[in-house]
Amino acid sequence: MSQYLSPGVHVEEVPSAIKAIAGVSTSTAAFIGVVPDTIYQVAKDPEAAPGMTKFVDFSLPTAAGTPMLITSWTQFTRAFGDLIGSEAAAATADPSPAIDAGHQHLAHAVYGFFNNGGSRCYVVRILAAADLDNALKAFAAIDEIALVAAPGLTDEASRDKLVTHCVSTSDRFAILDGPESVSDLTTLTRIAADANPGVMPRKTDYAAWYFPWIRVFDPATKMQSAAGDGAIAVPPSGHLAGIYARVDNLRGVHKAPGNEAIFGALDVTQALSKAEQDGLNPKGVNCIRVLNDNILVWGARTVGGDANADLKYINVRRTLLFLRESIDEGLQWAVFEPNTPALWQKINRNVTAFLTNVWRSGALFGSTPQEAFYVRCDAETNPPELRELGQVVTEIGVSIVRPAEFVIFRISQFVASTK
Repeated sequence: MSQYLSPGVHVEEVPSAIKAIAGVSTSTAAFIGVVPDTIYQVAKDPEAAPGMTKFVDFSLPTAAGTPMLITSWTQFTRAFGDLIGSEAAAATADPSPAIDAGHQHLAHAVYGFFNNGGSRCYVVRILAAADLDNALKAFAAIDEIALVAAPGLTDEASRDKLVTHCVSTSDRFAILDGPESVSDLTTLTRIAADANPGVMPRKTDYAAWYFPWIRVFDPATKMQSAAGDGAIAVPPSGHLAGIYARVDNLRGVHKAPGNEAIFGALDVTQALSKAEQDGLNPKGVNCIRVLNDNILVWGARTVGGDANADLKYINVRRTLLFLRESIDEGLQWAVFEPNTPALWQKINRNVTAFLTNVWRSGALFGSTPQEAFYVRCDAETNPPELRELGQVVTEIGVSIVRPAEFVIFRISQFVASTK
């Protein structure tokens, strides 16, 4: 205690016994698109008759394979190109130019992300789908990413890589695009390895799969055909990532991203009835439907649906990811601390304070904190053999699914040995 030499009121700052655990962000997305170094953009041709257009070259200033943080649509257009070109640019010398589908999918995904409530995303372009591994390796080093999508890459190999990335990092969730449309809906519930092959991804609770695609307004298409409505089909993953972000910010990660309007969507590429969805939803096919003239996300299940048991709902898996990463990052101060009962008490106190706040936000079920969660960091979870290895283990149970039924995970950290 300080020694005071004169009368008066003296104020001291006393450190809190609780080291607050902050919740991590859950809404930062990462997008991967197959885009060449130079694209062709549609632009007005001021030297031709009114309404005539031309193609212009646009060389992307952003190197392939390099992730870039994007916080606005304007920033994206400068780094990766707009949907339309500048009429001041010279017409391309290429005799057969065309709009690049990969750029179109990526651009509409990022636009849909911001339009639906997203605020931060990382974007990387690759030259071919075979380069997807390198893009995911670059994303692995960016800790704040919570959502991953590759708009338009619907092949099995690409989907598997996205899911594997999310499982290996254990702190992010994949949003997968289904096909644009199908003639046989049962193919959506069968994987490629089945005797009767289908198009469904393999079962996983680290991803959600959406069908069908959506139709949105495309200025380049409208410019080329003024009489048309300018609508094109695009994969929905970017718009959905924006919806995830919107729901997270308004309600919290514990709210399922279902029954949400897709801003900017004009229609779907394949209409679905309730009876048709009844056969798809239990399998984990999240349908996008037109209901009362609104384009709505009408499903919130992980890939595999009922087969994933307690983790069949998107919000349950994502809430667990949020809790695990928040607690793990919030307990980094414990590294190299003496592994003694005093440390265990501090961990219990800090995690309990964090989960109490989470419970108050409505993310955990239960009328009391005791019904909603439990925290155990004691001699039972930390026997001598673990302490000799320099580990401290905290067991946490959270009631996300139903009150008094716990989904359990363990967090292990390395701390200083007691020796």
